[in-house]
Amino acid sequence: VQLQASGGGLVQTGGSLRLSCAASGNILSIDSMGWYRQAPGKQRELVASIASGGSTTYADSEKGRFTISGDTAKSTTVYLQMNSLKPEDTGVYYCNLEGSTWSSPFNKLIYWGQGTQVTVSS
Repeated sequence: VQLQASGGGLVQTGGSLRLSCAASGNILSIDSMGWYRQAPGKQRELVASIASGGSTTYADSEKGRFTISGDTAKSTTVYLQMNSLKPEDTGVYYCNLEGSTWSSPFNKLIYWGQGTQVTVSS
């Protein structure tokens, strides 16, 4: 399974960015896809996730500003719309996928993409 994240960049405070994550490979089913952020010197933390049924989860600091979208039952691409960006949103954003593959249909595994840098200037 490969995850390709894109859409990061440099933006001023209050600006917007839209991240995309496209999954490909031997995917049988997707339980969820999500975005995590790792700021310099900090641990990777959940930003938002979307389950196969469409339910979404957000970190408290992102509620009302970020929107994750995508239909993981029909597509292997999810998006993260980020509005009203703040300097503390700066970090590398990683896409992940939890699911199974045709070669290992009974195992739920987590896959990670390479990350995309988001920098918000003050």
